[in-house]
Amino acid sequence: MKYTWWLLQIVLTLVSGFFLFFGVNMMVGAYHLKDPFSFMMTFFAASFVILISLTLTISFPIKMIRVYRQINHEPGNKEQVS
Repeated sequence: MKYTWWLLQIVLTLVSGFFLFFGVNMMVGAYHLKDPFSFMMTFFAASFVILISLTLTISFPIKMIRVYRQINHEPGNKEQVS
């Protein structure tokens, strides 16, 4: 049961990384459009996808690092590394 949280965080990091890749591909695809309106809408949509997915890609590993540090620095933990 305690490993499901770690697995969920890793899966969410990978999913947000996929959407980051998708957003970059969408941004590149926006520059191949001929219509200015379609370019602007695709450009801003890709920017929004990149912004959200980059934030999540950074925040999930930070959360995992904080929990890992908290687990290793508990007073009763005998596996503490100095």
